[in-house]
Parts: sequence; structure tokens; C-alpha cells
Amino acid sequence: MTISQAVGNVCTASGLNTKKQQTANSVENEVIYLPNTDCAIKSQASLSAFTSYRVGGAAQWYVAPRNIEALQASLKYAKEHDLRVTTLGAGSNLLVSDRGISGLVIATRHLRFSHFDHETGQLTVAAGESIPSLAWEVASLGWQGLEWAVGIPGTVGGAVVMNAGAHNSCIADMLVSAEVLSPDGTLEILTPDKLGYSYRTSLLQGGDRIVTQATFQLTPGADPAKVIAITKEHKKHRLNTQPYNFPSCGSVFRNPKPYTAGWLIEQTGLKGYQIGGAQVAQLHANFIVNRGGAKASDIFCLISHIQSQVQDRWSIRLEPEVKMLGEFQAACG
Repeated sequence: MTISQAVGNVCTASGLNTKKQQTANSVENEVIYLPNTDCAIKSQASLSAFTSYRVGGAAQWYVAPRNIEALQASLKYAKEHDLRVTTLGAGSNLLVSDRGISGLVIATRHLRFSHFDHETGQLTVAAGESIPSLAWEVASLGWQGLEWAVGIPGTVGGAVVMNAGAHNSCIADMLVSAEVLSPDGTLEILTPDKLGYSYRTSLLQGGDRIVTQATFQLTPGADPAKVIAITKEHKKHRLNTQPYNFPSCGSVFRNPKPYTAGWLIEQTGLKGYQIGGAQVAQLHANFIVNRGGAKASDIFCLISHIQSQVQDRWSIRLEPEVKMLGEFQAACG
């Protein structure tokens, strides 16, 4: 199972049956309705419209549960049919192969709820909640602690898995606990000390457990206007220093301290370098943007080229922060 913790509403019927739907080009798409849930599993569901890069092929099977019971039923179906499971959230910080993803893709973006405990200052949210939306919501209440997250393009689940961060803050700093679902359908509450947090990673990354919700410790009681102002400043900084005019996944590489990946790439002379429709962004060299018509293979090959050039120039191997899902081995010829 691959955890990357976004695609259409397919949770519309209950009962157990299968039917075929004929598309315009005569390709048959199978729809399997899971028993005792309101979820349907669809075959050959395109993923490109639901990733921030706007590239990638289809999921062999795809489901978007809206509650824990449907999520558990999806995992049960995958186990019964020996299907590899891949979990997607908002579709950011990942690159889906042009060949698509085999097995069952489970989107958690429809797992939504939030609970504010005004006595403790704790916020419990489901995995599918948007991190930027939460940042604005807590700011409007005068709760401090998520101002830095306004520019993080992802969901709570993905942020917990990868220890998302910005402006010298990160998820590990405020996480109280995370609820995770194991492949056998059991739920477990994990505290940060059990997650092995470090820079942009955790023990959940590359594992087989799915984050279903998380509880964060925030600080209520501040003047909402002041918290909103700080949040706006963080958003403004992001807009001024990072490219938002073309599709991207955010930062492509981890920063190899004491350097930043962007500085190394820029000093190697790769700003603006392009393969197919994929280009090293002019505004920030640690971003690869889809200038239009890019394929996943273009982006993958550009990532490989950057790694090779920086390695030759600096003897530093840049480690991708973006997650690769699917088959890429033959992408660059």
C-alpha cells in the first residue's frame, strides 16, 4: 500500500451489484457497488484532473468513501480481490505515471468533519479537510498555530503523513494524535512519538496505514484580526516567491542542509530548463511547472535531469519530496 494522502463523487448507491457503463469511445467502465455502504468502485477512472500537476493516467479501480465504514469496506474489497491499495488526498505533492496506477486507488478527500474544543484549544479534523481552508477558519476564530499552513496545498491526511511545514513550523510541532486505519480494518490512535517524525517525513510514509483524522493543539483567544493579518502575510509571501500561474506539485526536492534545493538548482543554471511541457520555474527553481500539455514522463525526466546535473556540479544527490505513483522506469528512454 502506498500512502500519499483526491476523485469525483462515486459514493452514490448501496447494495451489491455490478453494471457496465458505455462511454463515447466504446470503452466499458465497470462500477461495483459495495455492500452496506453508499460507495461505488469504478474502473479506469482518470486521475489527471484530480492531481495538482494535471497529468497522469487512470486508476485501475477507484473509490472515494465518505465515512470510516465505507473506507473499511473498500479495504476489505481490496483484500478479498488481492488488489494493491494506493491512497490519495488532494492530489498535491505527487506525480502519477502516464500509465496510471494498478490496483485500488482510495481517495480520502471526501472524509470531512472538524471539531473545535474551546476549553482545550484542540482541533480534531478528518483526513480530507483542506489545510489552507483550516488555516483561514482557525484564524477567523482567533486561534493561533496554523498561520504558516495557509500555503500548503494539501489535506490533513497528507500533511500528517509527510510532516508538512513552512515558515519554520511543521505538523509535528502541534500534532496531539492521529487516527490511522490498518489494512485489516482496525483503527489505532498514534501520538507523535510513535510516528518517527523528521524533516518532511514520518513512519507512515510508504507504509500501509491510512490517516483518517488528526487532533492538533492550537492557542485560542487571540484577536481574530491580528491572526488573519499574519495569515495573509504568509499567503502573500507564498504568492510572491512561488509560481502559482501554472500547475505544479509545490516543492519538488527536499532541502539538503545547509543548502536549499532551489539555490543549488539555480546555481547549476537550470532555471527555465524545459523537457516537453515541463519546465523548471523561473520564479523558484525548486518548482517544476506544467507549461501546458506536459506528460508525467516529461516531469519525471526533468526531475532526473536536475538530479544528475546537481550531482555533477555539487556532488549532492537531491532527494525528491514529490511522491511518484505508478510505473516510471522506461519514461526517459
